[in-house]
Amino acid sequence: MPTREILTKADLAELRRSALGTADPLGVAADLAEAAEQGRLEDPDDAGDALTLAAEIAEIRARPEAALRYAEQALAAYPSGDDPRAGFARALRARALFRAGGRDDEAMAELTALRPLLLVQPDAPAYVSAALDAGGRSATAETWLSEAVDTLLNERATAASGPASTAIDPVVDLGPPDAPGVTFFLLQQRHRVRRNLNLPHDRQDDLADRLETQLVRRAGERRDAESDLLFWPRAEFDRLLAEHPALTDVYGPDWDAHRGRLETELVRQRGAGQAGLGVFGATVDGLTAFAGRRGGDPADAAVRAGYAAEVSARPSARITWPPERNDACWCGSGLKYKKDCLPRSRS
Repeated sequence: MPTREILTKADLAELRRSALGTADPLGVAADLAEAAEQGRLEDPDDAGDALTLAAEIAEIRARPEAALRYAEQALAAYPSGDDPRAGFARALRARALFRAGGRDDEAMAELTALRPLLLVQPDAPAYVSAALDAGGRSATAETWLSEAVDTLLNERATAASGPASTAIDPVVDLGPPDAPGVTFFLLQQRHRVRRNLNLPHDRQDDLADRLETQLVRRAGERRDAESDLLFWPRAEFDRLLAEHPALTDVYGPDWDAHRGRLETELVRQRGAGQAGLGVFGATVDGLTAFAGRRGGDPADAAVRAGYAAEVSARPSARITWPPERNDACWCGSGLKYKKDCLPRSRS
C-alpha cells in the first residue's frame, strides 16, 4: 500500500479481505495505522475502523504489543467506547491483554463491559467468545452465551404469551439468510464453545442445529430463485475447489462451468426485467475471514449467503454486466465478450 495513498472505504474493504494474504501483513497494519495518524483516509470517520483492522492483523500474527497499541488507538478514534463499532476493537484489546501476560484482570474487565452486547449485536457472540477462548476462559464463554440465550428466549416467549419451555421455536427470530438474527449467532457460538469443551448435547444445542438446518434450506431456496452472483476469478476458483471440494455442486466443476452458470443467471434476470445487473468479485481469503468472524464453515450455505451479502455491498467488488459485444469480457479472460462468456448462456 503506497505510503501517501488516500484510502477510501472501498480500499479498506479490500484490505479487510486480502491483507492476511499479502507478503507482509504486519506492514499493511503499520501502513493502516500511519494512514489514520496522517489523515490519509478519505473519510476521517473511518480512522477507528482502519486501526481496528490493523489491530486484528497484528493479533492474528501473534504481535500482542502492536495489537494492543492499534486497538487503543482505534478506541481513541471512535467518538466513545460505547460506539457500536468499537466493540470489536475492545475485544481485540482484551485478546492482546491476555496474550501479553499478567494483564488478565484488565482483559476480563474489558470483556465484562462488552457482555451486554451479546443481547443486541449479531457479531458480539463471535468476538466476545473468541477473546475469552484466547484467554483460556472458554467455560466463562459458555456461561455468558447460555445466559444470553436464556434471556432472549424468555423475553420472546413472554412477548408471545407462552412459556419458553413449550414455545422456543416459534419465538426465535431467525432473520433472512443473509442477516440472521442475534439469537441464531448466540446459539451457534454457544454450540461451538460447548463442542470444544466436550460438553453433552443439550436442548439448546438441538435448537442451534435445527435453526442452522432451516437457514441452510432457506438460503438454498433463495439461491434457486436468485443466484448469489459471486464471481471467482480463475486462480480464486481453483483454490476454492481445492480447499472446499463440496462447493463443486454450488459453483461448478470448472471455471468454464462457473462462468456459464453466472452468464445464464444474468440472462435470466435480465429477461425477468431486472436492471443494473452485475457480478461480485469474491476471494477465498475473504470467504474464510467472514466464516471466521461468524464461527462457521466457509462451505456452509448460511455463511456463503452472508459473505455474498457483504461483498455485494462493496462498490469495488461489482463488475457491471453486460459489456458490449466487442468489449473485453466481464470475466477478465482478455477475450472479447462475444468470443467468451456471451455464448455460454446458450450452451
